[in-house]
Amino acid sequence: MTPRRLFTLATFLALTLSFGASAQDKEFPTKPFRIFVPFTAGSGSDTSARFFGERLAKQFGQTALVENKPGASGIISVQALLALPADGHTILLASNSPISVNPVSIKNLPYNPMTDLTPLAGLSRNMNVWVVNGNSKINSLKDVVEYSKKNPSKPLSLANYSAGYRLAGEWFSNMANIKFNHITYKGGAQIFTDLMGDQLDVGIADLGGAAPLIKSGKLKAIAVSGEKRHPDFPNVPTFVDSGFPEYVNYAWTSFYVKAGTPEAIKKKLIEALVKIRDSKEGADFNHASGADSMPFFGDSMQKFQQDELERFTRIAKMANMQPE
Repeated sequence: MTPRRLFTLATFLALTLSFGASAQDKEFPTKPFRIFVPFTAGSGSDTSARFFGERLAKQFGQTALVENKPGASGIISVQALLALPADGHTILLASNSPISVNPVSIKNLPYNPMTDLTPLAGLSRNMNVWVVNGNSKINSLKDVVEYSKKNPSKPLSLANYSAGYRLAGEWFSNMANIKFNHITYKGGAQIFTDLMGDQLDVGIADLGGAAPLIKSGKLKAIAVSGEKRHPDFPNVPTFVDSGFPEYVNYAWTSFYVKAGTPEAIKKKLIEALVKIRDSKEGADFNHASGADSMPFFGDSMQKFQQDELERFTRIAKMANMQPE
């Protein structure tokens, strides 16, 4: 084959591939979106998926069907996504649990969050709050540390309701060089009940869920885990304010697609989601649920979750926590 013919063939193939990619990009989406949520209907994450999903679909002139697939710490929803084509029409709402906690806490996890999933854009992040009974003598993290150091044989009970919150407790325990009696519950509601009934010393919870009881005085917040104080609770110090400058921790959500989704499609989805999230409507929605807008997307979101995974891996190793 002559050089001229080789050039002509190569040019033809390049133009054909370029046309195919452009056509694929132009036609997307060709059908309604399916959004998988690893939590029950009515949960905060479910509400977030519906808010962002509906507006995302509307931007593309489509509809969005939210499908709740709870159970197995998010594994069911992840596997449902991975069983379908990587064409951008199916999206997963995932939190820190299936992305950066499961690899540390679950043995033989059937997926790799860093290679099987691709983040589009972070949606929201919610700082944790450490709470005690409204009448507790504990008023600050300093009180927690001082008591623990004076009474090493009688550790305070610290309640959590997920592997992520357990890791958060272990992280502080290591930083402060103190011990807790870690107790895991199935949900925050029972933690609040036992705190108010003087059956527990301290609880770790989602600030949004605990906010009404804090405002009523039934629970007392001693610290929040955000970078800055929460605007609704300006008198509650952060861990940074309390002398632990490295302790910043959020529960967060993000939209994901299956790895291998075409770059042009991912770009369109990311641009649309960031526009929605950063709009006044998006910011107001997150604030109403006690959250901030998650500031990452695409590669920056990938970097953030990698950092989260490495941090939780270090914490689990320090606490001698083994995957189960």
